[in-house]
Amino acid sequence: MKLITAIVKPYRLDEVKSALQELGAHGLTVTEASGYGRQRGHTEVYRGAEYQVDLVPKVRIEVIVEDADCDAVIDAIVKAAHTGKIGDGKVWALPVETVVRVRTGERGPDAL
Repeated sequence: MKLITAIVKPYRLDEVKSALQELGAHGLTVTEASGYGRQRGHTEVYRGAEYQVDLVPKVRIEVIVEDADCDAVIDAIVKAAHTGKIGDGKVWALPVETVVRVRTGERGPDAL
């Protein structure tokens, strides 16, 4: 099993959720996040005053999938989150050793 984590623009969340549902992903976790990459934030103008926004708002999406589904899920997230502009985000996968469904005590793939 793999834990896939994606950091994407907040307004692309619905597209990513839809793409994951089409692939049959059983669940996901979404967390509000903020940070910066190469762009190091951006400058905004509010009521005539210019100020620097150092941390850009993002959402962090986490989903656990079977090893065989990992590449397809990553490709779907990348396609759904892509705008072609700086700050589209990142996606990565990590191995998961154990998953336990708290309600039933099921372990491994049955817990997904």
